[in-house]
Order: sequence, then C-alpha cells, then structure tokens
Amino acid sequence: MMQWPSLSRSARDDTTIIADRRGSKLPDVTAAFLTRPSSISSSTSSSPTSPPPPYEAIHFLSQPVAQCIPGFVPTPSANGRPPRRHESSALSMTRYNDDHPPSGRSSAPGVSIPHLREALDSLDTQMASLLNQRQEIESHLEQVVRSQSPIYRIPEELLSSIFVAGVCNMGEEDPLLVATLMLVCRYWRDVAIDTPELWADICVSPHDSLEKAHRKLARSKSVPLDITINFTPRVDNSSGAMESIIHAMDLIRPALWRARSFRLSVPNKPQAHAALLRCREEAPYLESLCIRVFHSMQEDHYSSPCLPLFKGHTPRLRSCSFTSFNFNWDRRVVSNLRVLQLGGYWNGSSPSVDTLLDILRGCPGLEELALRNMSDVDPETCVSLEHEFISTKVVKLPRLTKASFYYAGIMRTRMLLSQISFPALESLDFCYLDNLTPVLEHLRQQSLTSLPLKYLRIESSFLNEPKFITLLRRLTSLVTLELVDVEDVTCFLLKSLSSPPVAHPWVCPKLDRLNLDGCTALEWDALRGLVESRLSGRPPQLSSASAAAASRSSFVSTASASAHIHALSLSCPAMPTVQPCRLSSIDVTRCHQISKEMVQWLKMYVRDVRCEPAKGIWESLSYPSAE
Repeated sequence: MMQWPSLSRSARDDTTIIADRRGSKLPDVTAAFLTRPSSISSSTSSSPTSPPPPYEAIHFLSQPVAQCIPGFVPTPSANGRPPRRHESSALSMTRYNDDHPPSGRSSAPGVSIPHLREALDSLDTQMASLLNQRQEIESHLEQVVRSQSPIYRIPEELLSSIFVAGVCNMGEEDPLLVATLMLVCRYWRDVAIDTPELWADICVSPHDSLEKAHRKLARSKSVPLDITINFTPRVDNSSGAMESIIHAMDLIRPALWRARSFRLSVPNKPQAHAALLRCREEAPYLESLCIRVFHSMQEDHYSSPCLPLFKGHTPRLRSCSFTSFNFNWDRRVVSNLRVLQLGGYWNGSSPSVDTLLDILRGCPGLEELALRNMSDVDPETCVSLEHEFISTKVVKLPRLTKASFYYAGIMRTRMLLSQISFPALESLDFCYLDNLTPVLEHLRQQSLTSLPLKYLRIESSFLNEPKFITLLRRLTSLVTLELVDVEDVTCFLLKSLSSPPVAHPWVCPKLDRLNLDGCTALEWDALRGLVESRLSGRPPQLSSASAAAASRSSFVSTASASAHIHALSLSCPAMPTVQPCRLSSIDVTRCHQISKEMVQWLKMYVRDVRCEPAKGIWESLSYPSAE
C-alpha cells in the first residue's frame, strides 16, 4: 500500500476519498465537497479501522454556495487560468480541510440540509429580483428608443398646430377625432388638452350634455368659440325642452363675449325669445349669427323683439341667417354683411320690397343673398312702386356672386332684380316662382354690361322658351344648366344648343353639366343631336341659300374653280372659332320618354349619366288591397 510521508491520517483519508471521487462515474456537474463527521476522540488522530463517513456527510455544492462558506478561497492555476472543475474542487476542499479540521457533526451547521434549502430559496429570490430588474431595464430601453422617434421630437407648439390643422380645417368635423388623438399616448393627450382651439366648438343638444359643454368651455381658455344650441321639434313636447335651453344659455352666457359664431335652433318662438333674452353682452368677435325657429307658421306671441342683440355691438358680424325670427327688420342687426339669408316669413311678417332694398343698401359688400319661403307682396303695391323706382337709384352690389330665390314670390323677385346691379353674379337659383319671363328680361339687360353666370337652376317655373334662348346666347361662361320640372323646355332649346345659326357663335360653349330632371317634353333625337354635336364640335351645316349658290356655280370652268371658291369664302361669313365643350354630366331622371337603350347610348359618350333606377320585379307588382 502506498505511503503518505508528509500527511496525517486524516489528510491521507481525505485525499484518498478525493482520488476515489475522481475515478468514480458520478456526474461532473458541481465541485465535490467532502466532510467527515467529527468523532469523540481528538481530530489529530483517528483509528484506521474507523467506519467510512455516512452518505449524508457528502455534499455537492455549486460555486456560489461554496463561496458563501467562510474561509473558502479558490486557488488559481499555475498559468493564471481558473483550474478545472475537479482539480479546483479538490484543491479548494484540501485547503478548507487544512484550515478547518473536521470535528463533530454538530460543528458544521452551515452545510446542513436546512441551510442548503435556505440557500436555494435565496437564489430563487435573487433570480426573481434580477428578472424584475431586467424587465424594468427593457421597459426603460423601449421608452428611450421610442423617444428617439421623430414624432416625439416635435415640439409641443408644432404638434398642437398640426392637431388644429387636422381637426379644425377639415370642413366636416369628426366628433371622435380629438378623442382618437388623445388615445395615442400620454404625450399626445397632454398636448391635445393644452390646445384650446380643439375645444372651441361648443354644442348643446339632446345628444350633447351640459357637462361636456362645461368641460370644453374650461379647456378652451380664452380663444374664440363656435357655439351651437340645437333642439329639434322632436323634443318640442318634452316638458324639459324650455328648461334645457335656459340652462344651456346660462352656461354659455359668461363666454358670449368671445363667441365667433352663434347658432340657435329651437322648435318655437317662445323658446327663441327666452334664449335671446340672455344675449345682452357685447360680442366683439361675432362673425356669424344664425337663428332658426322650426315652427314658422306659428303665431308670434312676442311681437316686440328682444333688441338690441348683444347690445348692438357686433363690429365683425358678416353673416346672418334668420328663419322666422322677428328682429323688426332693424338695420343695425343686418348691416355691412357679406352673407344674408332670410326665410320663413309669412303673411304680415314678410318683408316688403322697400325694406329689402334698404337692407341691401346697407350691405354694399354683399356676396351671397338667399330669400326662401316668403309670402309674395301685393301686386297693387308693386304697380305703385314701379313708378317710384324710376326716379330712385339702383342698388349696386359689385361683389354679389350667389343669389337664390326659393318660393320668395315672383313680384318681390322681379322688383328686386329690377333695382339691383350685380355685375359679378356667378350662381343663380329660381325655384317655384310661377312665370319667370319678366325676370329673364331683367337678366338679359344685366348681361348687356356684365353677367359672368356659371350656374343657373330653374325649378318648377314657367318661362318663354325663345326669350330664354336669347338669354342663353348672352351667357357665354355658363358651365352648369339645371332645368327641373320645367315643362316649357322642348327640343327647340336642345337644337339651339347643338346647331347655332350660321355666323353665330355657339350657345353656351362652356356648358359641361346639363340637368333635365322631369322635362318630359323633350325628344330623343334632339338630345342625341346635342350630345353628338358637343362630342365632335363640328361646324354647322351650310344653309339652303349657300347650297343653292353652290349648285348654280357647278358649271364654272376648272381654271377659275379656285378663284370661285375663294370668292364664296369671302362672301360667306366666317364660321365660329370657339368650339363647344364636351358634356361630362347629364341628368334624365324622371324623363319617361328616354328608354333604357337610350340611356346606354348616352353612357358611351357622357361620363356621368344619371337616370331613374330600373325597378325590380317586386316593385313592378301591385297587390290587391285586402277587404
């Protein structure tokens, strides 16, 4: 048996066991750690016949746990590299046994089973803590990377301007757009809340609560407001309609001084009177005022209007729209306007011609005029006024570009147009005005100087077709012509538009859209000829006189043929040089004389053809009524 000259028995036993462990086939996962239970005798001597240590005394510890043992120091290798797992474990355990000789079983409490389990629990706690730290670092890293995005480097002022341009300048407002912006992130939400222009639209209605209006008022700070109070007739019978309107006005009243537009829509006149009684503050920023009473035929119990509105101080007011609102036709309310819309005045409340002319004189910069749903004036009064108007001056409206007369009375319309000069008019509507022939004559007289009309609509009215064609010859800039339910329109009008006489220019050469809805007196051949002539732009055919002259000159010799043709070209007037535009839209709805095949032909040459949709099989069936 090999001798151990320099080691004690205990040391020889320890190294022997370590050598045996090296030769064993146990899994090489962790360093081997051998402890022997201490005996009753001295640690320096031991009986050679002592029994081997129990199995519980052999422990396998990982490096972190071994490092927790006091006095344990790993020994580096000779080349500076960490020793291999078996060697480092054996050498470390040898040094530990040298420094700490084995003693009894109770002298090593740090390597007991509870201690190891506690060490495992400590490792689990440390791993969980490290995982939490990793998640926090990953979250912080994600925020830092996100903060480097260009959208988050935009200054708040610039982002706020982008929000305002995207929300307020889109025409039709989307009520969910601001809420969507606030859901993107906290930064966008804070910027949106701190942008008062996004909260300047205040609306109170059965669908918009007072709490929402109060929140918008607080966030709008001091910017100009667009205020809307809208209660439709559906809530007229509700007992709380009047109370809701009063509460809404009491909420908005402190902010009326910064109102940019004010719209009030109520079912009846008492509610309008109660709401306007609270409009006593000055409105220096008010630009648009709209008051609408839905029940226009209701008797007015408040004949004395609550004037002056806003103390008569509205220096920026440029647009007024009144429907059945009695403002006693005070010129202070409707002066220096650009847009004037009046409607819903019946019987004694309808304005006279003198009243309207006085209002128009106070609005020299008027750009849009609309009269709708008014009782006509007395014809006998108009006869006396015609003699007075001869000596009066014409009201000049050089900026008027749009005029609409919808059931405003033919006498009132004729008298107004005879006393108004509108050299810049571009859009004109006539609806439900009976006989328009006198009005067409006033338009022709205006066209002798200047009438750049581009849009003309005539609906449910009578007219003299030859005089109407005479007027159309003067409207060289007309682009859209709409004739709805006009029975006096025949194929004569379409032929005039398709083949002008010789030496005459095309009628309405810029005509692009034609609406013939409900014109049942039209013929298909005339409509097809109009489309073909506008499609090709061919010059009109020679007249009968030119054809006879050409037949008489057939015997001219060949030598003088060219001279004769040159003479004919000099004798015949020059052909029109302006070619007509191709029709891009045509409407033949409710024209029952136009068949389905004709509509298909129109679709081949016209881009947009509108017609009455074909009826289905169930729509054409009629069921007998049950008795």
